[in-house]
Amino acid sequence: MQNCKSDPAQAGLRRCLGLRETITLTVGTVIGVGLFTVGANVVGMLGPATILATLAAMLVSIYPALLYAEMGAALPFSGGTYQYASLGLGRPFGMLAGWNFIISMVSVASGEALAFSFYLRTLLGALGIELPLSDRWVACITLAAFLLLAVRGVEMTGRLQNGFLFFFWGVAAVWVLSLLPSLTGGGTVAVPDPSSLTPSGFLGCVCLIWWCFAGFETCCAMGEEIRYPQKNLPRALFLAPFLVFAVNGLFQWALVALVPGDALGQLATAAAPYAEGMRLAGVVGFPLVLLCAGIAFGGDFSTLNAGVSAPARYLYTMARDGAAPAVFGRLHPRWHTPAAAVAVIGGLMVLLVGTGSIAYIASLSLFATLFYYVIGIAAACGLRLHKPDLTRPYRAPLLWVGAPVSIAVYLVMMTQLDPFAALAGAAWSALGLLLYALCRRGRRGAEIALPPLPPLPGPEESRKMDRSFHRWAWAVAAAALLVLGLNLALLAR
Repeated sequence: MQNCKSDPAQAGLRRCLGLRETITLTVGTVIGVGLFTVGANVVGMLGPATILATLAAMLVSIYPALLYAEMGAALPFSGGTYQYASLGLGRPFGMLAGWNFIISMVSVASGEALAFSFYLRTLLGALGIELPLSDRWVACITLAAFLLLAVRGVEMTGRLQNGFLFFFWGVAAVWVLSLLPSLTGGGTVAVPDPSSLTPSGFLGCVCLIWWCFAGFETCCAMGEEIRYPQKNLPRALFLAPFLVFAVNGLFQWALVALVPGDALGQLATAAAPYAEGMRLAGVVGFPLVLLCAGIAFGGDFSTLNAGVSAPARYLYTMARDGAAPAVFGRLHPRWHTPAAAVAVIGGLMVLLVGTGSIAYIASLSLFATLFYYVIGIAAACGLRLHKPDLTRPYRAPLLWVGAPVSIAVYLVMMTQLDPFAALAGAAWSALGLLLYALCRRGRRGAEIALPPLPPLPGPEESRKMDRSFHRWAWAVAAAALLVLGLNLALLAR
């Protein structure tokens, strides 16, 4: 990673993140609370058929990821969907998109903090230590630590993200290997809850699994801090859905193969499904400690690290554009991070932690995420129409087929959400539009000025980047195919 401190005269956000950090920040946001909570609850509903829901969730994520690859490469600036929608559809739509991205990521980080407390409690319990604090207190203290890290600087965020995610992957591999003697092949191919195989039931399961993929475009929120974004942003987005699929599928396969078939249904309501699954299988000691350590200090921490940083960049950009109070557009004088935006994001996270309900947090996040993705996909169409001369280092194929289909799929998925969470999401959207109206009052709708694209890498740097991407692509493809084969073999038994 480039040393960002080398240019103290640079006043704005700094381009410090390479391909590796772009991938780990994106995937780290996604691999966390969904996989280890509601995503694993689906295993208690579908059993071995969970892989079909996971495959469906990946498939409906691929084309939107390609659209974000196009927009991110053409507009590699802070703000992501907020910027794309403002330019492609108009500022009010940009505000709606950015506002919903914020509450979505706030929900993810809040749920992640609670999930961390659940697995930390299990970890300490396995070591004979009783945690003296409630889950909410543990979650709030953990959030405070990551809020301070977010203020400390993006270089620190990127380095920690690499460490958290590679630690998680390493622990996951050792955990699976340690479980091999205990894996029974599931003992049954029966679906624990047959109603989950009805069209409505299966769609609901796909929505829960899709939360494990939501956030695949997180790197776009930090586009102003990525080096050579014309290349690194699309490449990270090409890989993200398949890498998330591989990790989700591996953990789901291990859980189905570990838990006795007649006990799988108990996972449907477990707060910490993987820890509960090991208890049901009678596997304790080192494998349980290893699992909880990997989830808590790898998966959970990687999501918290990115989940705290990304929404603050949205709020910072919205304030810089006059769509939110100006105080949130200020940068820390030393670390060049949006400290005020980070602080208000932290306050929202603490409020959601106070609900103590990951199920409610998941529903609220799903509504907001699906809503801003619908706006983002529509923005790709608007940009093609209204900004035809925009320099596009990458162009998504078949836009006028893929975009409408993706919008329709996401709208159908929204019908499966908890009505109360959807109502809360609608109220949040109305609040955002009111705030936008107040902040924009008296301002003229001037054209949004686009900074020039950053320079492209030289030939030698391009060759190094190409080699790095090809290594990532081969590794991700091999992992995804291996995991798919393992799960299909389990399903066929």
